[in-house]
Amino acid sequence: MSETLLSDVILYNYWRSSAAYRVRIALALCGVEYEVVDVNLLEGAHKGESYHLLNPQGLVPTIELDGMLLTQSVAIIEYLAEMHPDQGLMPGNALDRQRVRALSHAIAMDIHPVCNLGVTQHITKTFGVGKDAVRDWFHHFIGQGLHAYEGMLLQQSDSKFSFGDSPTMADTCLMPQLYNARRWDVDLSTCERILAIEENCKQHPAFQAAHPDMFAPKG
Repeated sequence: MSETLLSDVILYNYWRSSAAYRVRIALALCGVEYEVVDVNLLEGAHKGESYHLLNPQGLVPTIELDGMLLTQSVAIIEYLAEMHPDQGLMPGNALDRQRVRALSHAIAMDIHPVCNLGVTQHITKTFGVGKDAVRDWFHHFIGQGLHAYEGMLLQQSDSKFSFGDSPTMADTCLMPQLYNARRWDVDLSTCERILAIEENCKQHPAFQAAHPDMFAPKG
């Protein structure tokens, strides 16, 4: 890993947030050390006035880099990719970058927005549905989205990761979504390419260091 170009990095993080998980992976891939400030979504910490001064959307993650506040996980990862071009988060070729973005957006912009905590809380409150209905919702959107991702992978040459033989931004998006899929027992048995990539990511130190289990509340 390359030596970080940044000196003071603070990540406002919730351990199970897919978006925060993505950024943790990217930081680890870039060799960037950071301080963690927990923002407990279940307790509504993201809705408070003090947090909204950092992130007007009231979302995680927010990251502070040498005094600069950055939001939106994919934008943060692209910034890290530009700051650490040798780490390969984004390919050097324009067409290859488009393909990595397309894979990343298929998860971060198509699956994740309809399967996050705020959406499920709204569904539960508005329609009075229970956990079974939420599970069906997740099965539909996560399952449909990941099967589409599998189809996108099949249009490419076989590789260890989502695009090529080293991790890219696409993998930082894929692994958190797979974590959610496991939590909700989504059937991935036909996603052979995804499952092979998942195993390769699991063996990589950066993905291990960023895993939610490393940031879960103690006790």
